[in-house]
Amino acid sequence: MSNKTLTLGQAAAWCGGQIAPELEERPFFGANFDSRLIRPGELFAALPGARDGHDFAASALERGAAAVLASRPVDGPAIYVEDTSRALRDIARGYRESLPCRCVGITGSVGKTTTKEMIAAVLRTALRTQWTEKNYNNEIGLPVSVLRLKPDCEAAVLEMGMNHFGELSVLTRIAQPDLAVITNIGTMHIENLGSREGILRAKLEILEGLRPGGRVIFNGDDALLRPLAARYHAVCFGLSEGCDVRASRVCETAEGSEFTVHAFGKSFEAALSVPGLHNVLDALAAAAAGLLLGLSPEQIAEGLRSYAPLRQRVSHAAGMTIIDDCYNAGPESMRAALRVLAGTPTEGRRIAVLGGMLELGDFAPELHAGVGREAAKTADLLLAYGPYSECYVQGAHEAGLAGAQAFATHDALVAALEETCRAGDTLLFKGSHGMHMEQVLARLLKTKEHMGE
Repeated sequence: MSNKTLTLGQAAAWCGGQIAPELEERPFFGANFDSRLIRPGELFAALPGARDGHDFAASALERGAAAVLASRPVDGPAIYVEDTSRALRDIARGYRESLPCRCVGITGSVGKTTTKEMIAAVLRTALRTQWTEKNYNNEIGLPVSVLRLKPDCEAAVLEMGMNHFGELSVLTRIAQPDLAVITNIGTMHIENLGSREGILRAKLEILEGLRPGGRVIFNGDDALLRPLAARYHAVCFGLSEGCDVRASRVCETAEGSEFTVHAFGKSFEAALSVPGLHNVLDALAAAAAGLLLGLSPEQIAEGLRSYAPLRQRVSHAAGMTIIDDCYNAGPESMRAALRVLAGTPTEGRRIAVLGGMLELGDFAPELHAGVGREAAKTADLLLAYGPYSECYVQGAHEAGLAGAQAFATHDALVAALEETCRAGDTLLFKGSHGMHMEQVLARLLKTKEHMGE
């Protein structure tokens, strides 16, 4: 199949939609749900929501959309269905079934995006590879990612997110992975899933869409995943003895890591340009995927060397070193970020600026306190904001960090940072997305620049 042979008629058949006969042979190339970002030739999915996509159908067609996927009349070419969200998923599943490419599906509580990017970096050394854009990893974004796969794609690397039971079951049946990777089982979304065991059950849903002969890749250092390895004939990666893909002689610096990879009777040297032991684990997952898809150790090492994070997280401003990890947070990723803070050389103090962690339910107080205790081991100062910030402080005080403080507003936190921080300090900014810690960081740097520091 080539791009030119993917037609609106095929899409209508895959989703059971109605289409005018004269439109059946019209080609389309991918899909989008944002009329502002539509690309010429794409199918515009008019999705329901706070802003109904049907209201933007005309704009999408003006920008070159091939047609609209609609559930009510629009002025222009359209495929009509009862449920546009479901139809988008059905079209993506039909298209995926037509593609010969190998697919790597990735889920887990922490590290999905980094693992996805590392696997893509490895596979593209030998295969025509495409991977999930941005954070298109949910029931809307994943179908869009699949429909943007080119017919000559040899490897697709697709991230799958979830926060409720049943969501991964839907996504994996669209992606139909040949390799399914579970990075770890943490406590993200425990409010919705009840326990880490519940999170495990939800993550294992990714296996429901595994293609015949597909392989499973587990984090062998994870206490919940490791006992299941034999049942699922999984390849395990990790730092512990007995893992199929393992690292030894790990040498960490502020700039990255060097280590030896041992896998299936082979050993080779590898290096990353990003710091943190958690990144070494993600690299081992990438190595496992590469080896299972037939890449050589040399190609895997080359891919890992070429990996660069989506955004530069460590920078220097106003004489300070800034570790910007504001995108999201859970207890496991908080601890990993604090270890990076501890390993970053500094002329001054190490300051942890932590926003609250969301979706932890009744577990929130103790999980926040646990992160506070970890901060006491790695930071000279803890400044906390948002829900359960007092629990961060309580944990830090229990572990001996007397100067920890909690703040109820951005204004109060920024004022404390402006007064406290000085050249030579190293600051970690991290919190759940809803805490908007990036706004705190931006305000601090703006003030420091105006002061000429």
